[in-house]
Amino acid sequence: MGERKRLSRWYFGGLGSAGAACCTHPLDLLKVHLQTQQEGKLSLLRLTVNIVKQQGVLALYNGLSASLLRQLTYSTTRFGIYEVVKQAVAPSGGDISFMVRVGIASVAGAAGGFVGTPGDMINVRMQNDIKLPPESRRNYKHALDGLIRVYQEEGARRLFAGASTATSRAVLMTVGQLSFYDQVKMTLLEHGFSDNLTTHFLSSLTAGAVATTLTQPLDVLKTRAMNAKPGEFKSIWHIITYTAKLGPLGFFKGYVPAFVRLGPHTILTFVFLEQLRKNFGFLAAE
Repeated sequence: MGERKRLSRWYFGGLGSAGAACCTHPLDLLKVHLQTQQEGKLSLLRLTVNIVKQQGVLALYNGLSASLLRQLTYSTTRFGIYEVVKQAVAPSGGDISFMVRVGIASVAGAAGGFVGTPGDMINVRMQNDIKLPPESRRNYKHALDGLIRVYQEEGARRLFAGASTATSRAVLMTVGQLSFYDQVKMTLLEHGFSDNLTTHFLSSLTAGAVATTLTQPLDVLKTRAMNAKPGEFKSIWHIITYTAKLGPLGFFKGYVPAFVRLGPHTILTFVFLEQLRKNFGFLAAE
């Protein structure tokens, strides 16, 4: 028998995601801005310059508390369920078939998406606030203030507005990130790669590309649903037809910034997660 594997603890994914969010938050903010402008006039660079000119560099970190709240609810849940179930299926850290991984990731993603919806909604609103005229701004002080105010002003149900799209997106995201990461990493290890940073980087880059492609259409719809004023759209179908007016590429609006953000976010999450696993993980059963 070789050396026993170190396995990840259930909360490492949440910590890794929160660390990654601190690094990638400005790109997340720019992605929301690009998706909520209907005409698509401004480029990524022009948008960045405008925000920094008008509000200063720290404006790119608007809503960081909501980003962290989202990762600590959504990612802790999905990584936690995925790791716990995966370790129950293979306690010694052995191989699991790809379809089983996809199944576990789907369930974990659905749970994480639902739990993370309030944090996600506050995140989108706080990032978008600076684009609104001063009289329309919500001016949440931080994520918890946002949660309390939505609950008081719009009711508890409103905190879960867009939960169906957020949950569907989270399923696709988790399948793309977690099951593909594990699969690519396993394939690389079988072909002579070591369990090191290069392997983690290549696996997470691939997972980030797959996840962006799977989730982008839903991401556009989810951002629109959460940003809508009460009664602006009658149903999810109304949002789909509204977006379709822009042509098929309307559903992939903001794809490049989404990948530019999700790629590094996925890479950093898994790099942090693997470092936590290697240094603080527990030894697999014999």
